[in-house]
Amino acid sequence: MLDLVFRARRMITSAGETEGTVGVREGRIVAVEPLNSALDADRVIELGANQVLLPGLVDTHVHVNDPGRTEWEGFKTATRAAAAGGVTTLLDMPLNSLPPTVDVEALDVKRKTAEGRLHVDVGFWGGAVPGNVKQLRPMHEAGVFGFKSFLLHSGVDEFGHLSFEEFEAALSEMNRFNGLMIVHAEDEHSITSAGGRKYADFLASRPERAENTAISRVIGLARRTGARVHILHLSSASALPMIAEAKAEGIELTVETCPHYLTFVAEEIPDGATQFKCCPPIREAANREALWRGLADGLIDFVVSDHSPTTVQLKRFDTGDFGDAWGGIAGLQVGLPAVWTQARRRGHTMFDVAEWMAHRPAKLAGMRHKGQIAPGYDADFCVFAPDEAFVVQAEQLHHRNPVTAYHGVPLAGRVVSTWLRGIKVTGEEMHGDLLGREDA
Repeated sequence: MLDLVFRARRMITSAGETEGTVGVREGRIVAVEPLNSALDADRVIELGANQVLLPGLVDTHVHVNDPGRTEWEGFKTATRAAAAGGVTTLLDMPLNSLPPTVDVEALDVKRKTAEGRLHVDVGFWGGAVPGNVKQLRPMHEAGVFGFKSFLLHSGVDEFGHLSFEEFEAALSEMNRFNGLMIVHAEDEHSITSAGGRKYADFLASRPERAENTAISRVIGLARRTGARVHILHLSSASALPMIAEAKAEGIELTVETCPHYLTFVAEEIPDGATQFKCCPPIREAANREALWRGLADGLIDFVVSDHSPTTVQLKRFDTGDFGDAWGGIAGLQVGLPAVWTQARRRGHTMFDVAEWMAHRPAKLAGMRHKGQIAPGYDADFCVFAPDEAFVVQAEQLHHRNPVTAYHGVPLAGRVVSTWLRGIKVTGEEMHGDLLGREDA
């Protein structure tokens, strides 16, 4: 006897969009059959014709900031926002929490902090910082999914950035155990300081060459060491030709971008609107269109939120000074409708979006049971109404502070419900588990 059956006139599988019936037992998908299948269960969910059954989204780039900076976010609020946005699995970044996740002891602290406070499944990245190269293998063996590094100041002093020599040493070490390096690639020597209210001045202070220079060096070091490298939050579309060459050469390089780079454009950001500040920055309209082409061509592998929230005070709305404001965009809950709104305008399908936001992020992280609707996978689902519309209201979102660049933005598509291992996530009950690399 099955625990749960979905009947959907529209659902997304690895073969594309189809209609069908999905059977669930003990939190796993055990059958995917035609719509008229005789599969039955105590609970049968019949989706409406205007609803699509998607695999639960996998967001591999989330700053939960817990413990230590819980006034910015926290596991309860972040995972509730994730569930409301159709995200059933997230990976937490190693910085902005205290202590940062740069050794096994800090990883243990973070896991204990998260226990019993999760609405969705959560795993962890480790950090690669100056002086901790000997900690990389122990963290890998303890179950982190890979290692985050910066090539310039991270924004917080306790998470130091690597020189290129230190970066190469870390790559060489983790290549011994097939670890994954994920990197914030901006060149500190190409960046200038910029204060004041003008967004144009802030954008000019972090030019495309800052990303391009760093990415070029990262590609060279990946070539030299043979290590796996992932470029975080690409905003510079002019880096795509070198990324294409690296991939064609066979270098193990993957790339992500974020909903805000695919949605907003610099020309429309008002002066003083520090809710739009992020690093690297949101660039011009032509750059956005080139990012979309890179995504369509497969040069950009997937889309994740880089949810980086903070308090109202640290966004400096009182002065509107981009130099003083914290850089980060809170968008975990609205990533799916934001991407879908832009994707459908460019002729993309729900299958494309599921690839970018579920299957491929899970594949990068080595999650064998996440990101697809197929037998053997976790029964993680997002029921999505792609033709419904709404206007984002920051105070109605579930992350801790009512600050987001999406406030007031009309979006297409609404998350109707989210299911984690066959259990409907309502926002109150704690159903999420802690994930290690081996059990994902």
